[in-house]
Amino acid sequence: MTPTRAACAALDAADPVAALRDEFTLPEGVLYLDGNSLGALPRHTAARIAAVVEQEWGQGLIRSWNDAGWYAMPRGLGNRIAPLIGAADGQVVVCDSTSVNLFKVLGAALRLRPGRRTVLAEHASFPTDLYITEGVTGLFDGARTVLLPTAADLDRHLGDDTAVVVLSHADYRTGELLDMAAVTERVHAAGALVVWDLCHTAGALPVELDRCAVDFAVGCGYKYLNGGPGAPAFLYVAERHQADARQPLSGWFGHTRPFAFEPGFEPAEGIGRFLTGTPPLLGLAALDASLDVWEKADLTALRATSLELTDLFLALVEPLGLESVTPREHARRGSHVSLRHPDGYAVMQALIARGVIGDFRAPDLMRFGFTPLYLRRTDVFDAAAHLAGVLASGEWQEERFARKGAVT
Repeated sequence: MTPTRAACAALDAADPVAALRDEFTLPEGVLYLDGNSLGALPRHTAARIAAVVEQEWGQGLIRSWNDAGWYAMPRGLGNRIAPLIGAADGQVVVCDSTSVNLFKVLGAALRLRPGRRTVLAEHASFPTDLYITEGVTGLFDGARTVLLPTAADLDRHLGDDTAVVVLSHADYRTGELLDMAAVTERVHAAGALVVWDLCHTAGALPVELDRCAVDFAVGCGYKYLNGGPGAPAFLYVAERHQADARQPLSGWFGHTRPFAFEPGFEPAEGIGRFLTGTPPLLGLAALDASLDVWEKADLTALRATSLELTDLFLALVEPLGLESVTPREHARRGSHVSLRHPDGYAVMQALIARGVIGDFRAPDLMRFGFTPLYLRRTDVFDAAAHLAGVLASGEWQEERFARKGAVT
């Protein structure tokens, strides 16, 4: 039976997660289904950044490194993110970008497996993961990157020379979710280490790094965590590896005594050794503000609503004849849905012109992100209705919708 808008509204009214929408500022008339690419603005982020600029920087000046706690923020924010990814304190630090953090943890992981020289990564991984992997292996004598056709081919390629496996928890194109515990166990059985990319799962669903015995992980702060465009990323290093792990970007903030200004590098104890340079305080402040919202959120409830939203969308668009590449099974689905259309870019641009914002991934995938923090069932119902209207009217065929911008 096709869901009605009235039924969606009734479910929204009874959903405790729906109250969190008031924590965000969203433009009037916009249905935002792109939080898997850039999260919406938390209502109090602007005031938090203004306070850092006007008071901590403007009045406190350099004293704020101590007085306002600037120096401790990378570790402090790491401990705030830790519960969202199933990690104990002292294993997560916020710094740099996802790409830089992947470089650091992959370099450290390779050093922990001397004599092994193969890094496995999935062919369909987000390109920065592949580019960084290629760059890191190029710095180690005899190291090489082997691309798996799919994650399902992992067992055929694991061997005595496998040092590290780099995988995305959720596929950025299809939304397919991998079984972290099972995959990590198989990697460890082969004597290798695993690095998980959490960019499309941190803040979207419960992640259990410690329970799954994960070695390393990286993730961004600007998608489901709503830290703002270019928000600082985070990295995770299991406590059992921290004493022996040596990352290649040994900058002064990772030194055990940065203000001793010594010429030789001595890594800090624990997760702090994965810091590199001076942290971007305005970016950290924005992420800090967004994490306030997470203190009011229940990830298990959010996951349940996310699955309901994606189920609803899949049911509503099924009559349109579009191919969904997103798994139907809940255990294999992240928090976005991708639909295939030969002119997907133009269709998405026509939707955006109507105020329904998703995005496009070449060659033919339209992506729709479902973020229960601020998305309701009625929004999903209306978005599906607009998609049906765009396809039925043929408006996507207008020339203006075929013109591609620099960002898709």
